[in-house]
Amino acid sequence: MTLALLFPGQGSQSVGMGAALADAFASAREVFAEIDEALGQNLSQLMREGPEDQLTLTENAQPALMAVSVAAVRALKAEFGVDVTTAGFVAGHSLGEYSALCGVGAISLADTARLLKLRGQAMQRAVPVGQGAMASLIGPKTDLALAEEAAKAGSEVGVCVVANDNNAGNIVISGDKAAVDRAIEKAKELGARAIPLNVSAPFHCPLMQPAADEMATALATATIVAPAVPVVANVTAGPVTDPEMIRRLLVEQVTGRVRWRESMMWMAGEGGVTRFAEIGSGKVLTGMAKRIAPDADAVALNTPEELEAFAKSLQGAE
Repeated sequence: MTLALLFPGQGSQSVGMGAALADAFASAREVFAEIDEALGQNLSQLMREGPEDQLTLTENAQPALMAVSVAAVRALKAEFGVDVTTAGFVAGHSLGEYSALCGVGAISLADTARLLKLRGQAMQRAVPVGQGAMASLIGPKTDLALAEEAAKAGSEVGVCVVANDNNAGNIVISGDKAAVDRAIEKAKELGARAIPLNVSAPFHCPLMQPAADEMATALATATIVAPAVPVVANVTAGPVTDPEMIRRLLVEQVTGRVRWRESMMWMAGEGGVTRFAEIGSGKVLTGMAKRIAPDADAVALNTPEELEAFAKSLQGAE
């Protein structure tokens, strides 16, 4: 069995996330305390108690989701003896790539928290609220070719690109609001359903270049070492271990497409992955895994009970 660990991205946050881990495990509490100290912010209280509108802010959601993922990683090892470095690969959806890198030792916990806080702030600063938009194209007729055609129609009036190739039937476009509106109309003509997303900025499109520039400056001085496990990068949909390549891809990721469907297909195919475990908050990636790689096992690890059951299942597989 080859295992891949998946780390969720923005949209998986919810008030109360991580509370059960913190209540059950000292190792999880230590993660939350270290992140609070690194940020000079009581993020763990915001995660536990809300309010939801503050937790959903990009600059809070990004480090918060990472915090839950890494707390689960640390608890797996401290409480159940499961070292994530026994996985064949790790991958994270957008900000989750930072969680993955931290989880396998490429970036320190404090640095990851600070980088994600900055990333969230930079993405928000890049485009004034209301000028950009994102939309999810869904339905059985939705594929990458349809999304590209819709985005091309939108591009006639502004920036519009495919931002997230999640899986067949779920592709996200991003860009100028007028361009995305035009693309939505085209997508409907082509037989897709289109749902405008409640986001504060148009992520993963060329309008994010100011944020990419900010991240380039921050990442230039960040300490990045080779991860203990290859990270399947959003930008390339292939494994990477070289620290300088990781640094470059994290910058490109801000404006680049999240090639999640291709990443999952690579892991399930060439990578030989037979089991996926989503570690952190929510079950979004688990659902995608079941659609993209139906022959592989896919589980979500959110609660202490799920971590324990997962650890026992690994012992049984040995």
